Amino acid sequence: MGTVGGAAYGEATGERRSLSEAEFTAYVQERRASLYATAYHLTGDRFEAEDLLQSALFSTYRAWDRISDKAAVGGYLRRTMTNLHISAWRRRKLNEYPTEELPETPGDTDAMRGTELRAVLWQALARLPELQRTMLVLRYYEGRTDPEIAEILDISVGTVKSSIWRSLRRLREDEVLSFGRDEENAFGELVA
Repeated sequence: MGTVGGAAYGEATGERRSLSEAEFTAYVQERRASLYATAYHLTGDRFEAEDLLQSALFSTYRAWDRISDKAAVGGYLRRTMTNLHISAWRRRKLNEYPTEELPETPGDTDAMRGTELRAVLWQALARLPELQRTMLVLRYYEGRTDPEIAEILDISVGTVKSSIWRSLRRLREDEVLSFGRDEENAFGELVA
């Protein structure tokens, strides 16, 4: 009789697991493009974005049965991606040091010719420190407020405000973004 009861329990658990797995798979298939976009905006690199999204999905899958409000899964996943990204660059930060010169050298031709403005902006964002880039992504791509960003990054609201201001100033002064134009027109065209 213990076997029968155990089998029944095992079948019920297996059915519940199959249903949860199907729900999770449907959720990911429906929202994979926006989730990947968030991961890409955080990392600035296609391969790192794929790894980040995969890690966040794995973590979310493990917690799927504990998430009672399935409407909040998007926020849970984005928060997980942000936390994983922050942890990764904190670990990596010890091995990377800023230098006076970037390893890439700009070509002799017009930097804007044949290049989408969006791609140029992402290149400029990639030159920002990761914390500043993360703040800009959270603010302008995720629509987060300063207090939300401060809570996510575990820093003060004042630090968020000043860092975002400095980041935007650096983007306005970026030579590649303003090549051949005055700064205000070049930057305005990119963020419009």
